[in-house]
Amino acid sequence: MSEKCPPQFQPGKKPVEPHCLLDSNGVVTEGAESPLTIEQTLEALRLMMLGRAFDTKCFSLQRQGKLGTFAPLHGQEASIVGSAMALNPETDWIAPQYREMPAAIRQGLPLENIILYRQGHPAGGVVPTGVNVMQFQISLAAQIPHAVGLAWGMQLQQKNGVSIAYFGEGSSSEGDFHEACNLAGVTKAPVIFLLQNNQWAISTPREIQSATVDFATRAPGYGFPGVSVDGNDLFAVYQAVAEAVARGRNGGGPTLIECHTYRMWAHTTADDPTRYVNEAVEKAWALRDPIDRVQKYLASQSMWDEEKAAEWEQEITAEIQAGFDKAATVPPPGPADLYEHVFATPTESLLRQRRAHLQET
Repeated sequence: MSEKCPPQFQPGKKPVEPHCLLDSNGVVTEGAESPLTIEQTLEALRLMMLGRAFDTKCFSLQRQGKLGTFAPLHGQEASIVGSAMALNPETDWIAPQYREMPAAIRQGLPLENIILYRQGHPAGGVVPTGVNVMQFQISLAAQIPHAVGLAWGMQLQQKNGVSIAYFGEGSSSEGDFHEACNLAGVTKAPVIFLLQNNQWAISTPREIQSATVDFATRAPGYGFPGVSVDGNDLFAVYQAVAEAVARGRNGGGPTLIECHTYRMWAHTTADDPTRYVNEAVEKAWALRDPIDRVQKYLASQSMWDEEKAAEWEQEITAEIQAGFDKAATVPPPGPADLYEHVFATPTESLLRQRRAHLQET
């Protein structure tokens, strides 16, 4: 190589150690403090346990043919809830993929709406006024540009809100991710890209999805910081997102946060992970269970015991059943529902189609 040529950039070969505050034994890192109060930690744990219990219920119903294909969040509760706890539901928006049920609940989306959506009912696609949640997105990465648009719009309107886009490392290989990051960097939109690296894009392992050793290192290429955190650590995720939220509100622009976690269940109920998951690796990740470490932490603060666990499990089961009972009171959809929520003001063409269809049925 000529001496006049600049040295080639050599990407890192070893991943950055993800930031951690709460270890697998429920012990806060020496010299650090919990960024959440006991009350906030209990609120977060309740949401995490609700999400996991909802997984179990929906998995069972899907196997009985009473629910459509379902994507569980098992193992990713800390990434989802820790980030949601850093938001203000009155000013901030979330753009979920399809596992972020607890975050949507904290934002104010009623549980029965989520259930109706999972049942394929059109009413489940309607987000109540004042609830800052975009609908669950099945198309990979399609919600990421939407989150940037939301953030940029709030910025132009001089509102003090931020938006957060939830997605997996597989989605970061989609063009929508790169285009959204580029636009966010240029506009300095107050958006947080929460990349949940759960090690799998369906059955494709993280190692052959990308040559990068850290997805967070992609952020500087778009002109904003990237952060790597232990995605099974509620405190670390909350702290990273809280800092990103403050940065966005103060005009500092976007942040990419990579949460290192693991998908403990199937990608969806249509998937069979036993065909490709290494059992030893799965068992190792199970020892880092996000719910277990929060419960251990609270127990060390004399705020958690077996009696409280049993009480909460009973209450959460009843809460989920009440949601299903309420969803069951909504009348089943009819042919006319096909034409609702297409346009704010229906076009004449749509009205003609509606009339003709209803006359035929």
